[in-house]
Amino acid sequence: MIDEQEILNRWRLVLGKYASDQISFSSGEVDYMGMEEVLDYLYAREYGEEQEIRERSGGREDSKITVPGWIHKIKKLFPKQTVEVMERHALEKYGMTELLTDSDVLEKLEPNQELLKTILELKHMMKGEVLTMAREIVRKVAEELTKKLEQEMRQSFWGKINRSASSPVKSVRNLDIKRTIRMNLKNYDTENRRLVLKQVYFHARQKRYNQWRVIVCVDESGSMLDSVIYSAVMAGIFAKMPMLDTKLIIFDTNVVDLSGYVTDPVETLMSVQLGGGTNIGGALAYCEGLIDMPYRTMLVLVSDLYEGYGYQNMYRISKGIIESGSKLIVLTALDMEANPNYDRNAAAVLADMGAFVGAMTPEELAEWIGKMIA
Repeated sequence: MIDEQEILNRWRLVLGKYASDQISFSSGEVDYMGMEEVLDYLYAREYGEEQEIRERSGGREDSKITVPGWIHKIKKLFPKQTVEVMERHALEKYGMTELLTDSDVLEKLEPNQELLKTILELKHMMKGEVLTMAREIVRKVAEELTKKLEQEMRQSFWGKINRSASSPVKSVRNLDIKRTIRMNLKNYDTENRRLVLKQVYFHARQKRYNQWRVIVCVDESGSMLDSVIYSAVMAGIFAKMPMLDTKLIIFDTNVVDLSGYVTDPVETLMSVQLGGGTNIGGALAYCEGLIDMPYRTMLVLVSDLYEGYGYQNMYRISKGIIESGSKLIVLTALDMEANPNYDRNAAAVLADMGAFVGAMTPEELAEWIGKMIA
């Protein structure tokens, strides 16, 4: 149970230095004064005190806290979850871009998706050692996301027997009789005229398939940042699957084909240029040129559908793609929350044409594609 003094200590942290005359910290193992210092360094900006913080010098106060010192202290004083919240506030609310332009600071930040998003937004400010370090953070976060999503996605694709690979799942229906006999012939007991089985082999399980082409076409406008990240990771996972020939396209007013980097999420994400206009029709026209076998092609458009170059052109090209026999999947959001903000009128028009339109989590997209290629 929290005692009264502990409650007062917490209230003092909430109220900050302005309550120092009314509430005093109790002495003990917790460094409340240190906590107040780092909280004040960040949240005093709420009161327009950033100039005082940056310009304070001289006098008899303690040495001025620096950004690297602040990062070091919050990690020492607060749990990881709290640290991540404070780092996010520093970047998003108070514009402390020095967090991403100082290599000493960047090295101490926790790699997570929010930091990844900020790096993508500010990477144009980075160079040299800072940019190298930022790429390493992108790599770590992308690998974590891939590892998190890959196992569940693969379960959507594999299921039936693959007779070209062995399986660790030992069941009678998976027994590979021919290989078991062939590999154990050297163990034949001539005296007792029987075959001794020292190793038993089993078939793997996998769906039978013919290759499909999946074209992932991603709107890189700033509002789609979460979806851009998940699209890059998903495309990288798709590219590892032998039944899928994966293409990755990103666009704003220009179209960039990143298919050559599809297995490298770092190169993909660091190629993203957020902001600018949106030419969905132009991107779809480019993707239409990548369709060789329409009945074995899925075009996944990830966009909020706010077209900047005329909706009629977008509708015309979409109709042609659908009528060719290709499957057009329009995702208004692709992330773990799947909470879209999109042009609902455009979505309704595309749905009436025969496109699948909706928001999906990565797992839902994998399941959907798995059903299509079954």
